[in-house]
Amino acid sequence: MNTATTSAAALPVDQYMAGVGRAARAAATTMAAASTAAKNNALLALAGQIRAHAGELKARNELDVAAAEQAGLAAPMVDRLRLTDKVIATMAESCEQVAALPDPIGEITNVRRRPTGISVGQMRVPIGVFGMIYESRPNVTIEAASLAIKSGNACVLRGGSEAIHSNLALWKLVQAALTQVGLPSDAVQLVQTTDRAAVGQLITMPQYVDVIIPRGGKGLIERISAEARVPVIKHLDGNCHTYVDEVVDLALAVKVTDNAKTQKYSPCNATESLLVHAAQAAAFLPLIGKVFADKGVEMRCDARAKAILSDVPGAKVVDATEQDWFEEYLAPVIAVKVVDSLDEAIAHINTYGSHHTDAILTTNQPNSMRFIREVDSASVMINASTRFADGFEYGLGAEIGISTDKFHARGPVGLDGLTSMKFVVLGQGEVRS
Repeated sequence: MNTATTSAAALPVDQYMAGVGRAARAAATTMAAASTAAKNNALLALAGQIRAHAGELKARNELDVAAAEQAGLAAPMVDRLRLTDKVIATMAESCEQVAALPDPIGEITNVRRRPTGISVGQMRVPIGVFGMIYESRPNVTIEAASLAIKSGNACVLRGGSEAIHSNLALWKLVQAALTQVGLPSDAVQLVQTTDRAAVGQLITMPQYVDVIIPRGGKGLIERISAEARVPVIKHLDGNCHTYVDEVVDLALAVKVTDNAKTQKYSPCNATESLLVHAAQAAAFLPLIGKVFADKGVEMRCDARAKAILSDVPGAKVVDATEQDWFEEYLAPVIAVKVVDSLDEAIAHINTYGSHHTDAILTTNQPNSMRFIREVDSASVMINASTRFADGFEYGLGAEIGISTDKFHARGPVGLDGLTSMKFVVLGQGEVRS
């Protein structure tokens, strides 16, 4: 039976999810043995499907957007939900970029000759089956599918109920592409029920699922982390910092800080906290304050930052609370603090940050090197916007999510993050004495 075409409503959730899991495990075996050519052809076919059905995708997406707005969904969530022409084009391009990447599967590295005569190395292999649980962003359906295909994995996708029409439309294109090149359509399955019990089933099926990747709000990720019976790749918050150092190109600092905060408010890599060295505060803060005032960004400030920014015409300036230093706003709000040293900036970031992405803006090379060594985050940047912390921008083709954990995968998780290593031993009849 092809579980992917079975009506989710026809079975109890536990039986339906068990069927999905069995089909995924069977498909994973086939995908692990698939040729690079077959996987790449599937990705190119998917890119073509996305472009050919752009109008239909936007129409289905409009149903979700209208329902979300009517239900009063928060503006950042609605923003993440939209499939614009640019988002659709990027989805197709990301499939092609993933197809163009080297296939990591089967690569043998670190081969070492041992005194006994054997050679020992490591081979990169697929994880097997991963489950993806995500909210709002329907483009995640394509990102997850494309990376699963290229990495030789099977995946089970469970998008948010607010994006059900969009996700179903995209998933059907994935199935069509897989079928077109002779790969199993069950290699990418979408959970077709919006019953939340399906999530509970998915994260407690270690016999079928090897890893869970939640991508969404803090509440979702905390629940998954607490209840999962399989490993989880995750990040909880995106409290990203931009630090303006003691010596800096002011024009660069204004441009980068503006982009890091206002290019898009809803992503997890948008800057939420701005730290400014006291030596630059009087020069830099009025400049960025005017930019933020013109764009309606509220600034939650410590006493020194407030004293300077309050003089900026039209600026929305309020006193910061202790909680503001921890906050991920996902909105036109930013916390602003004046610090007396690089040491204080690093300590602040490591204390209040979420270990996601943090940037230093400076012309001092030793300071920039200290910053990227000592800030304990998955991505650290020098003179660049935190908005670059993204698998597509990093050249990974797409990302399955961002991990702030310190094992297996850290930062944007692309192809390599969906693989494992096994030891291989090459011999010529050697026996152990």
